[in-house]
Amino acid sequence: MAAMINAPVAASLSASRLTIEIADRRLVHDLDLELAPATLACILGRNGSGKTLTLTTIAGLRPVTSGEIRLRGKPFTAMTRRELALRRALLTQTSEDPFPSTVLEAVLVGRHPHLGLWQWESATDLEIARRRLAEVGLADFEDRDLDTLSGGERRRVAIAAVLAQSADVLLLDEPTNHLDPHHQLDAMALFRACADAGSTVLMTLHDPGLAARHADTALLLFGTGEWLYGSVEEVLTAPHLSRLYGTQVRELRWDTGRTFVYA
Repeated sequence: MAAMINAPVAASLSASRLTIEIADRRLVHDLDLELAPATLACILGRNGSGKTLTLTTIAGLRPVTSGEIRLRGKPFTAMTRRELALRRALLTQTSEDPFPSTVLEAVLVGRHPHLGLWQWESATDLEIARRRLAEVGLADFEDRDLDTLSGGERRRVAIAAVLAQSADVLLLDEPTNHLDPHHQLDAMALFRACADAGSTVLMTLHDPGLAARHADTALLLFGTGEWLYGSVEEVLTAPHLSRLYGTQVRELRWDTGRTFVYA
């Protein structure tokens, strides 16, 4: 069984009857997902439920078992790699830095889809990279070597690089990994601002409290092929989350928000 609650209509990113399987396991069956511009959506589920697999499949990094993914109404299969890179950006769970580089050079990687063959970064590219570094609180780090940074600082550099790509669609896999609570909230506020400015943001998260605070919609993956998608008010409830995580979840509310605790 799968269900969609109050799905958006005008989609910048959509999945139609998407089925995802791995190692003879059907993790997602006939997923219908429509994300409009100015939307922040979160994917939640237990470990092994297919969150990352779903995100990377929607990003076009692996073939679907069946179904179709569209960006602005155009199938991924009909788009060139550069066209995809200009329209959607992906943040993976871990970032590898095989070559020595400075922080600014790492963020400028996000500008590569905008450059022509043999073209160097322009003053505009540098301005964008520096602005993104400032937004993640690393304005004074541009000349630092990456290997001198902490795990949380490197994560913020990776976020700055993804934002520097200036894509309409942001696909983020556990973007708050390695971040302390202060920087988790800052990062989520930054992604919320991107959505409010017109971007479509889809991310995986482990914390339903962060999703309830910042997201518009949520996709719950139960790991059996079943899914539930809709507004955070309707989907992120104690009964749904208790079933999702296999443990009792209680909701705490106050005047300006809500969160969840585990019994």
